[in-house]
Amino acid sequence: MKKIFATAIAALLLCTAAIAQNYNVLEEVKADRLKAAGMEGAYRFEDYALTPAPKGYRPFYISHYGRHGSRYAWTSRAYTEVGNTLSEAKEAGNLTAFGESFLQRYLDFCDVAIANTGDLVDLGVGQHTRLAADMVRNFPKVFAGNKRVDALSSVSGRCIVSMAAFTTSLQKQAPKLDIHVKSNHLGMGIVAPPEAPKGYVRHFAGEGTDSLQREKLGQFILRKVDVDGIMGHIFKDPKAVKHTGGTTDFLYYLYMFMGNYPNYSDPALFADVLTDEQFAQLWETFNYDSYLTDVTARYEMIPLLEDIVSKAGIAIVNHDTAADLRFGHDYVLEAFIALLNLDGFGTTPKNADEVKYWFQSYRICKATNLQFVFYGSRSGDRGILFKILWNGKEATIPALEPVTGPYYRWDDFRAFATRIMAEHPEILKP
Repeated sequence: MKKIFATAIAALLLCTAAIAQNYNVLEEVKADRLKAAGMEGAYRFEDYALTPAPKGYRPFYISHYGRHGSRYAWTSRAYTEVGNTLSEAKEAGNLTAFGESFLQRYLDFCDVAIANTGDLVDLGVGQHTRLAADMVRNFPKVFAGNKRVDALSSVSGRCIVSMAAFTTSLQKQAPKLDIHVKSNHLGMGIVAPPEAPKGYVRHFAGEGTDSLQREKLGQFILRKVDVDGIMGHIFKDPKAVKHTGGTTDFLYYLYMFMGNYPNYSDPALFADVLTDEQFAQLWETFNYDSYLTDVTARYEMIPLLEDIVSKAGIAIVNHDTAADLRFGHDYVLEAFIALLNLDGFGTTPKNADEVKYWFQSYRICKATNLQFVFYGSRSGDRGILFKILWNGKEATIPALEPVTGPYYRWDDFRAFATRIMAEHPEILKP
């Protein structure tokens, strides 16, 4: 009987994972520059039908983690590395006519962007304002009355402003809420665990390990990207281009620049720098780089999992908290979603070419958010159910068997979380 049950569960996991695997992803990215921008792209507000709760259940609590909204590039090098390379090429007489045009537009554009490096833009404020309003509209019963809401932000300014925009909007939608906001360095141990203060960073067994057949990023780029076409469009002699980190490094900052600027400027301004095909090629290579950097850090996000489980336990017992809100960063969400393997996102591909079929960085766009929505029965004796909304869409948890549709038993999830923690215990590092 146990063998039959295990076989059935294994088949269920394979079926669920197969649904998440996207073999058309490159075609989608070529057709949509917002997707090609990956994590630098703006939030996509899409209407998803929400599955009604099982009869007799109603929502009472939400546990949330949200990435900050649209911002200027997180590092000034996204601007200066491109600008300096173009300027040096101009002095050397190495810019094509197009390269000259690119440089002039860049010089007219760059000063404000560099000065505001890392800061939230108006679009980012609007994203969180709308997300909060949508949360109340979707789950009005959760926010009815004078319930408490706790919000914790990363100490990054763009996250704090995102939290302010979200909670201000939440208060407007539900004026009786008792909202408490907080941002401090010890809180980083929850919302951005690797960036906790020295002495507070925790490490767990299994960090950075998987079975992926790794390929050096530079080699992958040469194999996948029309490097000659991109560089030859801008420079007369691409081999004469001087850049500290070489061509790979220049393409990294060019890709970041191209993906980021439409968050606060006219998308058409630099649209002619890359073809749709070239932009998609760069997306694939740096999507692979994101996987190597962030998804392999999944076990570093166990403190966030602990916090979600702990605070949900309190809310289930007390019923006086409407929501726990957390505001942080893309790399946390990438690793955390992989930790839970939502929609198969944490599947380890065989090699660099297969990464894109499971892991797509555009799913962690600006203002990406997870909402754990909790449901209780009117009788109170049927157990707690929950579902996860990932950017407004109901997500699957392949490791668990749903009660129905996207609804899972909270007891099953707690057991799942406990198993993760037991299999990846905290370890001491010198």
